[in-house]
Amino acid sequence: MFFYRSVLFLSLLFTARSLNQDGLFLQRVKLGLSDPAHSLSSWNERDDTPCNWYGITCDNSTHRVSSVDLSSSELMGPFPNFLCRLPFLTSINLMNNSINSSLTDDIATCKNLESLDLSANLLVGSIPASLSELSNLKLLNLASNNFSGAIPAKFGQFQKLEWISLAGNLLTGSIQSELGNISTLQHLLVGYNLYAPSRIPSQFGNLSNLVELWLANCNLVGPIPESLSKLTRLSNLDFSLNRLTGSIPSWLTGLKNIEQIELYQNFLSGELPLGFSNLTMLRRFDASTNHLTGTIPIQLAQLELESLNLFENRLVGTLPEGIAKSPNLYELKLFNNELTGELPSQLGLNSPLKWLDVSYNGFSGNIPGSLCAKGELEDLILIYNSFSGEIPESLGKCDSLGRVRLRNNRFTGIVPEQFWGLPQVYLFELEENSFSGKVSSRIASAYILSVLKISKNQFSGSLPMEIGYLGKLIEFSASDNMFTGPIPGSLVNLSTLSMLVLEDNELSGGLPHGIQGWKSLNELNLANNKLSGQIPDEIGSLQALNYLDLSGNYFSGKIPTQLEDLNLNQLNLSNNMLSGAIPPFYAKEMYRSSFMGNPGLCGDLKDLCPQEGDSRKQSYLWILRSTFILAAMVFVVGVVWFYFKYQNFKKEKEVITISKWRSFHKIGFSEFEILDFLKEDNVIGSGASGKVYKAVLSNGETVAVKKLSGESRKDNTNHSSEKDEFEAEVETLGRIRHKNIVRLWCCCNTADCKLLAPAAILHQVFHLCPYELLIRNPEFGEKDLVKWVCATLDQNGMDHVVDPKLDSRYRDEISKILEIGLRCTTAFPIGRPSMRLVVKMLQEAGGMGHKPEADKNDEKPSPCYNEEVSDQGSLV
Repeated sequence: MFFYRSVLFLSLLFTARSLNQDGLFLQRVKLGLSDPAHSLSSWNERDDTPCNWYGITCDNSTHRVSSVDLSSSELMGPFPNFLCRLPFLTSINLMNNSINSSLTDDIATCKNLESLDLSANLLVGSIPASLSELSNLKLLNLASNNFSGAIPAKFGQFQKLEWISLAGNLLTGSIQSELGNISTLQHLLVGYNLYAPSRIPSQFGNLSNLVELWLANCNLVGPIPESLSKLTRLSNLDFSLNRLTGSIPSWLTGLKNIEQIELYQNFLSGELPLGFSNLTMLRRFDASTNHLTGTIPIQLAQLELESLNLFENRLVGTLPEGIAKSPNLYELKLFNNELTGELPSQLGLNSPLKWLDVSYNGFSGNIPGSLCAKGELEDLILIYNSFSGEIPESLGKCDSLGRVRLRNNRFTGIVPEQFWGLPQVYLFELEENSFSGKVSSRIASAYILSVLKISKNQFSGSLPMEIGYLGKLIEFSASDNMFTGPIPGSLVNLSTLSMLVLEDNELSGGLPHGIQGWKSLNELNLANNKLSGQIPDEIGSLQALNYLDLSGNYFSGKIPTQLEDLNLNQLNLSNNMLSGAIPPFYAKEMYRSSFMGNPGLCGDLKDLCPQEGDSRKQSYLWILRSTFILAAMVFVVGVVWFYFKYQNFKKEKEVITISKWRSFHKIGFSEFEILDFLKEDNVIGSGASGKVYKAVLSNGETVAVKKLSGESRKDNTNHSSEKDEFEAEVETLGRIRHKNIVRLWCCCNTADCKLLAPAAILHQVFHLCPYELLIRNPEFGEKDLVKWVCATLDQNGMDHVVDPKLDSRYRDEISKILEIGLRCTTAFPIGRPSMRLVVKMLQEAGGMGHKPEADKNDEKPSPCYNEEVSDQGSLV
């Protein structure tokens, strides 16, 4: 490449004999740069002189090149050292290009150079110390590159330098105090670098000609040195974004030529100094984000300031009235202080106020009606104060407003009609006040509105359909109001909407049709309204949705399975009128609270109904159903709750006489045979109303005998009436015929003992299961067997319920019997199978029959409930 360019240069030298020497050097510069924008297309080698070329300036007397200005020309490549071959060149400006690589010491050959601007390029490496050898150099701008290393100490040797900027690089080390030796320096800009923590060099106080000192973001620590008080010509002082400590020095008010003071984001403390009346030239004062205390000096407020920023301090007191007299004030930011009192009544009347932010203070009183007198107010931010009264009508004509934030104050009254429809407003926040009235249809004029927050007020009436015309609306929050009527159907047109919060109102009707139009919706909160109807399946198409709260309404019907298509972080459908099954994905403990208060839903989440495709749940639920057949057998004779008392089996046997036995059907055994089996070895179940014993009689029949528990009464109060009640119920049970009620063979009723003996269904059960009963025999005490089975299965599985003595080869049969048990003990009697069906299911489980057809009441199996399981009356 070098050979090619050399040959090309020589060919140009011989073919373009009319071009002078400066032009030939510039042609060499052109060859070394990439020019995708063709900025150098006018550099024609056939010209006699380059003086008419783009970016070239020649001396009028010598006609030699004196200046090269190729700023913002989209040039790329290394720094063109051939420029230094131009003997009369005094200025080089290559600002805002893509000049890359690093600078070499060859730059020092530009002996006559007075101005060098290489800012906003891609230069890397260290800054050549040889630049200090340019004895005529007055301006050096190397800002916004990628220079690294330290500032050369030799820079203190510049003889005529007036302007130096090294800002916005990757310089390290510390700011060289040698810079304080450049007595000619007027502008020192070395901010925004990666310096090590260091103090402001006191030597800078020797720069008596300095008018601009810009040391922002230089990792400066310690106090502001007293020596800088000698910089009487200073007009711009910027020490922002450092870690300076101590107070703002009082000598600062002696800099009579100062126009701008930037001290924000440091650790300065103490009160603002007095004497600001001396700074008649001061236009901008920013001491925000420090630890300043005390009040705002009246003298500071009397200056002709354009910008006053004292936010994020600890200032107290009131805002001086004199600030309203400043004719040029366009920016006033005092947020995050402890200021109180009222805003100056004429604020904005005399100045083109644009930005007003006094948030997070203790201001009170009304909004001054003159804030937008000049028609330029863009930001009105008053959040978290104690302002009161109504919004001035004059603000309804302030078409320049872009941000309106009045949150958390004490405003009242009706919002002016025109205020709703400000054409330039994009943030409208009225939350947490006491505004009343309706939202005006004029809101349609706020066509660029993106955030509308009016929650926690007393707005009423219907939401206007014109809100749906705000095509750029991203957030709409109107919760905690008194809105009535339906959700406007026009809202579904808001394809950019990401947040819709309307909770705690009195909205009615259903979700509007076409909600699939909410392509960007992230949060939907409609809780605690009077909304009804079904949740539409289209809700599953809202792929951006991750927060859904429809709780506290009257939604009915099934929960759409399409909810499983969403990636929700929060879901709340509680306290509605929903019914049916819960989608399997949400049938988890973590979502329990999401479905509470819906009586029609299929059970609670701990023992959920089976869902298609959820094999794991189905296997658990089959086991749960099977187990409850045992509970059914145990409680089959539990017709009525009675209390009785007994001491031991022998006493019962002595007390019981044949006269106390009653039989309701023809029986082929002696009643006394039963008493021989009433011992602990024969206990096959225990419940809240007593124990159940297995009795194998002499005629081959196997029966279950239930001994009802009850305490002996010390008195006979109401004993007669209880006895009569027991007799009446037993009489009824003895003669009743029902598919879900076991026939009662006989009973015994004495003062100390009550026994019930049902018909012979257990004979078939034991014939099918020549295995004892399924359940292991824990110490139940007064515990409910049904609840124990449910809880144990849910937590530990079938192996912790089934008696370990059972042969594991019959695991399938065991599982089927458990499933039958679950169906027989569902909480709602209508869901329990008939005994005829139970027998057939048991036969099927034992391989003795075909799969029975379900009764009309057996269409859907039900799981365990946490509710108390009744053992009164019907088969349980």
